[in-house]
Amino acid sequence: MKFKLTLLIALIAFSFSNGQDNKAFNAGEKLTFAASYNMSGILTDVAEVKMETSEMRTSSSTLMHLKCTATTYSDFDSYFKIRDLYESYVNPRTITPYLYNREINEGGYYKYVKYKYNHKTNLVESLIRKKTSKSKTGYWDQNNTVKINSNARDIVATIYKIRTLDIHKAPIGASDSFTVLFDNKMTKTSFKLLGKETINTALGKKECYKLAINVAGNNLLKGNNANLLWLTADQNKVPVYAKFKIAVGSGELKLKSATGLRN
Repeated sequence: MKFKLTLLIALIAFSFSNGQDNKAFNAGEKLTFAASYNMSGILTDVAEVKMETSEMRTSSSTLMHLKCTATTYSDFDSYFKIRDLYESYVNPRTITPYLYNREINEGGYYKYVKYKYNHKTNLVESLIRKKTSKSKTGYWDQNNTVKINSNARDIVATIYKIRTLDIHKAPIGASDSFTVLFDNKMTKTSFKLLGKETINTALGKKECYKLAINVAGNNLLKGNNANLLWLTADQNKVPVYAKFKIAVGSGELKLKSATGLRN
């Protein structure tokens, strides 16, 4: 079983409008989720996912550090140990990414990805690193320059960008798509607003946007309207609950705690 942070990210990106400034979150926010997987017909909590924001000052500007981690609980480490890190450094107002890192440690499998953006040329300097026994260093590096669309973002920046958008302006049944840069490929992801639903969450009873997600040309998510996400229908647009179906089973993501919310 590979319960990747990718699943969370694939379920948290949604866009009906562009160019909105960030009024949804500040540095210092921390969201914690329980990730459960259907094991022999029983949903079992197997991992913890955290999403955190912080401020990073450079010599010329102030960026926001968006950090996402996934860690299996100790009881499941012997079965399939996961220690994943995804992070993006972005403009705090527009959520435009400048640097992205992804480090995957899953059941003995290791992969590191780094993107350095040049938005003037719409080019990304990419490094992909994997372990290999054929190199003296123990690693195999692949360096590339990737041409991207002007609105393409990495997964982490996309997660947070959704929360700056005016979803409340979209009518029920509206759908949209956008581009995510993942493993040097631009992937189109589409979404449909199914409506609003009030559910019990770690933040109390909340009215939420209920969204259906589809990833084009990717076998990660299965089924028609089987992958669902609930975002709070307020200024924060916090992801509080998700249901997903993949080739090897199904599962859920549920918010456990949220601190440092802006609104």
